[in-house]
Amino acid sequence: MKEIRTSKKNMNPENTSENTKLCPTCGTKIKADAERCLVCGSKVNGSQKDAEEVVKGSRMPKITLGLPLAVVLVALFLAIGAVMVYFALQQTSQVAEQPTTTSTPTLTTTSTVTPTPPPPTATSTPQPTPTPLTYTISAGDSCLTIAARFEVSIQSIVLLNDIPASCNTLYEGQTLLIPHPTPTATLYPTATLSGIEATRAACEQVSYLVKEGDTLSTISLNYAVPMEAIKDYNGLVSNTVYSDLTLIIPLCERAATPGPSPTPTPPPPYPAPSPLLPSDGAYFSLEDSSVSLQWSSVGLINENEAYMVTVEDVTEGEGRKLVEYPTDTKFTIPSSFRPRNNQPHVYRWWVSTVRQIDVDEDGNPVWENAGETSETRVFTWTGEAAPEATPTP
Repeated sequence: MKEIRTSKKNMNPENTSENTKLCPTCGTKIKADAERCLVCGSKVNGSQKDAEEVVKGSRMPKITLGLPLAVVLVALFLAIGAVMVYFALQQTSQVAEQPTTTSTPTLTTTSTVTPTPPPPTATSTPQPTPTPLTYTISAGDSCLTIAARFEVSIQSIVLLNDIPASCNTLYEGQTLLIPHPTPTATLYPTATLSGIEATRAACEQVSYLVKEGDTLSTISLNYAVPMEAIKDYNGLVSNTVYSDLTLIIPLCERAATPGPSPTPTPPPPYPAPSPLLPSDGAYFSLEDSSVSLQWSSVGLINENEAYMVTVEDVTEGEGRKLVEYPTDTKFTIPSSFRPRNNQPHVYRWWVSTVRQIDVDEDGNPVWENAGETSETRVFTWTGEAAPEATPTP
C-alpha cells in the first residue's frame, strides 16, 4: 500500500511541472533539462531573465499616435480614396461613352453604261428675204420724197430698180420696187458718270512718288495744289506721308496764277452835286480876273472818276464852251474865258460825275456819265479878255 501511494505522489501534476519548463519563444512545454525547443528550435539554456529578454525582443514595436495626428492621417486616407474613386468613375464614363460601331454591309451595284446617241446636227434654216414693196410714181414724186415716205435710203431704191444714181429718170406711172427698211439696232444706254465722278475724270492728274524728306506741305507748294485736294484725291486721313508712297496730284485743283487785278464792279450812280459858289445870278466886273466855282462833294470817288464842269457863254452862243475834269470840288475859270468885248456876258454852268472807260487814239481819256447832273446856275461877267499871246516859232 505504501508503494502505491508513492507512485501516486509521483504522478501528481505539481511534481510533473517541476520536471518541465516552457519554451521562452513559443511557450511550448519541454523538459527541464532540454537545451533546445523541439517545436521552434530555440535554445532554452539561458536563465529566466535571458528568456524574458528573448521574449521581449521578439514582440512587435508599439506605435503611439496623438489624436490630432490620427485625425490628419484619417483625412489624408479618405482624400486619397476619394481621388482614386473619382478617376475610376472617369475611366468608366469614357468607356461607356465610346459608341459602338456597327459595320453595315454595303451593296455594290454594277451599272451598265448605255451609249448616248450623238445630238442631231443643227441645220441652219435660211430666213426668207422680205418681198420688196411695189409703188407707182405719182405727179411730184422724187427719189427723196419716196425714200423719206418709206424710211429707206435713196441708194437702196437705185440699186433695187437699176436706175441711174442721180435718180432723175422717174416719170408718172412708173413702178418702183421699194426695199423694206433695215431695222436699226437698239443702242444700249451708256453709263453716265455723276457730277463728282465726271469732274474727277476730266481733271488732269499726275503721279508723284514720295521721297525721303518730303512732306505733304512741300508737295503741295511744289505743285501749287492745296493740301486738302491732295488728301481728298488719295483718301488720306492725316497730313503724314511716307517714302515710296505714290500720290495722285490733281492739277485741276491748282491755285489760279496771280495776274492783273480784275476791273472793280462799277459803283451805283452818284447823286447830283449841289452848286455852292457863286450864287445864282452873281455879277463880276472887269476887275475880277477870274471866277471860282464850288460845289458839294458826292463822296469818295475812285481813281478813274472825276467831276465834269461845263461853263457856257450864253451871250456868245453855244460855240463858246469850256469843259474841265477836276477831281476836287472847285474850279477856277481862267481869265482867257472872259468876254471878248466890254459888254456884260451871261454865263451858265453845271457839274456832274463821270468815269473813265477808255483812251482815244490821241491818248485822251474817254469818259462816261457816272451820276446825276446838278442844277444849272448863271452869273454875269463884264470885261475884255486879254489878247492871246503870239506863239513863238
